[in-house]
Amino acid sequence: MSRRLAIRIEGIEVFAHHGVLPEERAQGQTFRVDVELTPVSDRGCDTDDLADAVDYGAVAKRVAGIVGGDPVDLLEHLADLVACDLLGAFPVERVRIAVHKPQAPLGVPFGDVVVTVERDA
Repeated sequence: MSRRLAIRIEGIEVFAHHGVLPEERAQGQTFRVDVELTPVSDRGCDTDDLADAVDYGAVAKRVAGIVGGDPVDLLEHLADLVACDLLGAFPVERVRIAVHKPQAPLGVPFGDVVVTVERDA
């Protein structure tokens, strides 16, 4: 019998100053980030021990720190920064990051802008 484990954290909210336009950098806005991780091991399912699992509280804090850090122009770049960092910091074999910018200055009514990056170890 095989088992696949995935960890999802949806809607991490961070106020930040990313964007190409000067007013985006000056005013800032709330970004939301969804994270999906595939751990290298599913051992935590059996042991019930955090030492054998990915600490998703630590993941969320790390994501918030990156997104709330130095401004970047493009969501693509931001999503990739987060993905690469998580791959290096946690025992995961795959990371999928979606960055939402619901207040993007598009000039037309819209629901959300979402950029997704997926990386494998």
